Amino acid sequence: MHIVVFSKMFRQYDVDGLIALGANLGTEGWDLAVRNGHPVNPDNVEKTLPAAARRLEEAGCPVQAITGETDLLLPSTPYAEPLLRAMDAAGVRVLKLGYFLFDPARGQYWQEVDKIRRALDGWQRLARRYNVRVVCHTHSGQGYMGLNAAALMHLLRDFDPSAIGAYLDVGHLVVNGEPFAFALAMVKPYLAMVGLKDYKPTLQPAGDEQKLEWECVPAGQGGVAWGEVFRLLAKEGFRGPCSVHAEFTAPPGASFVKMVAEEVAYLKRKRDAALAR
Repeated sequence: MHIVVFSKMFRQYDVDGLIALGANLGTEGWDLAVRNGHPVNPDNVEKTLPAAARRLEEAGCPVQAITGETDLLLPSTPYAEPLLRAMDAAGVRVLKLGYFLFDPARGQYWQEVDKIRRALDGWQRLARRYNVRVVCHTHSGQGYMGLNAAALMHLLRDFDPSAIGAYLDVGHLVVNGEPFAFALAMVKPYLAMVGLKDYKPTLQPAGDEQKLEWECVPAGQGGVAWGEVFRLLAKEGFRGPCSVHAEFTAPPGASFVKMVAEEVAYLKRKRDAALAR
């Protein structure tokens, strides 16, 4: 398994900048955000992705996955097929979709599941055509369909796992209270990608009650049991990308890049220790 960095937090860097940054961070590759405002984006993806991926691979930081816009949901999206075609040309095999949202006060859950599964059926056809695995991410919080592994399998079950996959986010699973061992058991053999972030809980006043809130913090400062996560992934022989999201905030005077590099190094140590067992 490779420890890669999600480029979402580094949208100001062009490809040359990502090459230099990758060396500073110690990353083993990139989870490349193909989003508006980034060097590779929906408008230029067919032209720029293959060349960018080639340059990053030559520099030792290959593109291991693509993360699309948060509203990339339907295979009929105008840039969906050009994106997959560009990924195939670039040799990038994992695409993260956006988020299917649901309001339980207004909709019917199982009807929404059926609607999403129809969309995934279309993605499955595209994925097979371009030899890409389209994955859905577990994102905590009310409103997100597939917010943990149990809910995600309502969407993925019975699809071809070589075309449609699961993207477990260990931080969001902590927020949802779903043990990683349970999550991993549920998504096999769909697991294609793992998100690496950590959350720390705090209690905040909410009128005459208290509200549990979660702060994204560098790995090792929150509730994720990293040794167990990597031990279980190693036991299963997982070989996909593990994406460092680095969505924490650097305190005043601190270097965000240095903090991310330290997080990458910490996660690589935990991974290496698990693989050496």
